[in-house]
Amino acid sequence: MTYKVVIFDWDGTLVDSVEHIAGSLHQAAVELGFPAREREAYRDIIGLGMVEALEALYPGISREEMQAIREGYARYFFARKTMPQNVFDGMAEVVADLKLDSRLVAVATGKSRRGLDPALISSGLGPHFDVTRCADETRSKPDPRMLVEILEHFEVEPSDAVMVGDTRYDLDMARRIRMPAIGVEWGVHKRDELGKYDPVCVATSVTELREALGL
Repeated sequence: MTYKVVIFDWDGTLVDSVEHIAGSLHQAAVELGFPAREREAYRDIIGLGMVEALEALYPGISREEMQAIREGYARYFFARKTMPQNVFDGMAEVVADLKLDSRLVAVATGKSRRGLDPALISSGLGPHFDVTRCADETRSKPDPRMLVEILEHFEVEPSDAVMVGDTRYDLDMARRIRMPAIGVEWGVHKRDELGKYDPVCVATSVTELREALGL
């Protein structure tokens, strides 16, 4: 199917950043005396806003403790820029080809605006997107608020758009407003988990994603 609007998640979908995020969270938390979690626990919350992610990792965490972890996380995470080589192979071409095909392209991410804006520039992907939404300026996934705002911006219905993401939060967010969604298996969650949220398909390769997008 040819969708008018294609909305991408960022981390784990366009950019290979999952391990860097997980490592940065781990370092920030343990240096403040919080117990280390299994690596999979840090990976599993990627896609949520930072507040929601930390509440899931450390139930009962105070706002002061949360702020301390966030500051430590930012120090570790921003020590490395998101460069073109961090974009998954073939994904820059997917985004560029969608624009050449006169599609509207957006980002809906759990990142903060502070995190996304420099990454858009340093990755080289920024010029391809018509609009972006971040968790700290709307609501965290799986609440569909950021998708609703993107649809309102483009003045289209959910059926005219598709959400592309690597986590259950992406697919659940789309399902809540009956928007088609495509899962990708190269990020956080795999086919068995993504399949629970009724995606159009779960792509195991960029080639499969291109086919699902009608490219």
